[in-house]
Amino acid sequence: MERFFREPINGLTHLFGAFLSIIALILMVIKAIKLNGFGLASLSVCLFGLSLILLYSASATYHLVKAKDNAIAFLRRLDHSMIFILIGGSYMPYLLIGLEGKSRVFLTTLIIILTILGVLFKMIWFNCPRWLSTLLYIGMGWISIFAIPYFENIPAEAMLWLLIGGILYTLGGIIYATKPKFLNYSYFGFHEIFHIFILLGSLSHFISVFFFLLK
Repeated sequence: MERFFREPINGLTHLFGAFLSIIALILMVIKAIKLNGFGLASLSVCLFGLSLILLYSASATYHLVKAKDNAIAFLRRLDHSMIFILIGGSYMPYLLIGLEGKSRVFLTTLIIILTILGVLFKMIWFNCPRWLSTLLYIGMGWISIFAIPYFENIPAEAMLWLLIGGILYTLGGIIYATKPKFLNYSYFGFHEIFHIFILLGSLSHFISVFFFLLK
C-alpha cells in the first residue's frame, strides 16, 4: 500500500471518517428539518457535519497523496488548520440549539472569532512547537466548561456524550503532543492511535447531537 499512498493507515482511517461524516451530515440535517423545519437547528448540524467532512477530507488527502514537497507542506497546513474548523463546527449545535438570546449571540460570535484566529495562526506560524498547537486545540475545546451554566436546556445525555468526546479528543491530543514510544508497534504507532482517538471523539459528539440534542 505504501507504493500508492504516503501514509496508508493514517490516510485510510480518516478517509473512512470522511465517508462516515457525509452520512452523519445527511442524517442530522434530515432529522433537524423533520423536527424543526429549516432554522437554527438544521443550520447548526449542517455546520457541524461540514466541519467533520472538511477535517477528515483534508487529513485523508494529506496522508494519502504523494506529491512534491511544496504541495505536501500546503496540505499539512490545511490539515492542521481544519482542526480549528472542526472544533468551531462542533460547538454550533450546542450554541444554536441549546442557548437563547444574548448568550447565544455572544458565545457563537466568540467561537467563530477563535476559529478564524486559529486557522490564521496555523497558516502563518505552522512550525510552532507541537505542544503549543496542541494546547490551543485542547484549550479551545475545553473553554466550553465556562458556558455550562447556560446549557440548562441541553439534555444530560447530550452533555455526557459531549464530555466523552472531549476526553477522547484530549487523550488523542496528548498522544500526538508527547509521541509516547511505548505506543509504537511497527506500522501502527502513536500517530495512527491518535487518528483512532479523533474518530472516536467525533463519533461521541455525533451521538450527542443526533440522539439527544436533536429533539
